[in-house]
Amino acid sequence: MKLTIRDIRVRAVAAPMKRALTTSTGAVTRAVLLLIDLQADAGLTGRSYLFPIGRQNVAPIAKLVEAMAEALRGDAIVPFEIEKKLRACYTLLGVHNIVLFAMSGIDLAAWDALAQAQDLPLVRLLGGAPRPVLAYNSNGLGILPLKPLLKEAVALVEAGFGAVKLRLGRPSAAEDLAALRAVQKAIGPAVTLMVDFNQGLSVAEAIRRGRMIDAEGGVLWIEEPVRADDFAGCARVAREVATPIQLGENFMGPEQMAQALAAGACDYVMPDAQRIGGVTGWMRAAALAQAAGVEMSSHLFPEASAHLLAVTPTCHYLEYVDWANPVLAAPLELRNGRVLIPARPGIGFEWDEKAVKRYAI
Repeated sequence: MKLTIRDIRVRAVAAPMKRALTTSTGAVTRAVLLLIDLQADAGLTGRSYLFPIGRQNVAPIAKLVEAMAEALRGDAIVPFEIEKKLRACYTLLGVHNIVLFAMSGIDLAAWDALAQAQDLPLVRLLGGAPRPVLAYNSNGLGILPLKPLLKEAVALVEAGFGAVKLRLGRPSAAEDLAALRAVQKAIGPAVTLMVDFNQGLSVAEAIRRGRMIDAEGGVLWIEEPVRADDFAGCARVAREVATPIQLGENFMGPEQMAQALAAGACDYVMPDAQRIGGVTGWMRAAALAQAAGVEMSSHLFPEASAHLLAVTPTCHYLEYVDWANPVLAAPLELRNGRVLIPARPGIGFEWDEKAVKRYAI
């Protein structure tokens, strides 16, 4: 069955979050999402969403999606050809940042439509099989006072997860150390703990706090301790700190991931579906991780990431957030700290249109 793109519609919502996320570089209190509907033949609609990181970024990203839709209308839904055409259109501007966001959203929706046309979950279209994917709960544990921080830590574990992530990057190393010790005590040694500095430190301070974390022990990885695109600085931290360094949510395409791996900038990688290039970019990134022998996790977008990690040879952890749940007709199911890939065709989600209308921007 040959599918063509009839139209691509984009809508913005601001969904409520159960827990605000406060990091060393800012706070997120509502999940602003850009919903993409790729309308194809035979009444099929491929769906995806983007995370613009604030209302101020909605309009420019939406305009890019609409401009790309104009260029693609009537084209066959062949993701590799779509990517090739869009890269050619935007070569001079640069296929980075919000240009790549828009391309990724269209790519995800195109793959969703293709899988629906074959009546297959996306994971099966990609050559894999649905299976539970190990996840960590990332819905909180921001830069908070100790009392509410510990309450959140216990709640995240009680939700059934065997792993959680703590945000660090407080004004002083002593404050970070106090938060780390308190959370470790609250969750117990059986729960895996990751920490994330959200690019908040200098290289020298990252080494100092990294060695502090080494001395405490019990941390699976240190995420983005310094500016994410400073691969030389990240490599220095990775050499000086024993705890594995995690990078990837800010890789702009698999090409940048290849550069980070070549620089020895990290021990683990965790691409983000809207920055790596959607399904198409992810599959290339997964091959790079396999070739390098590096464990690969995901950043945000758990609905699509579950399918993608299930076909990733060095699959590690899925980052679970529930930010899109308020506008989904059927949110992801969880069991024993793992995400269950739905058996429905495509990525497996539909919008709750009443909720979309309620939270529309």
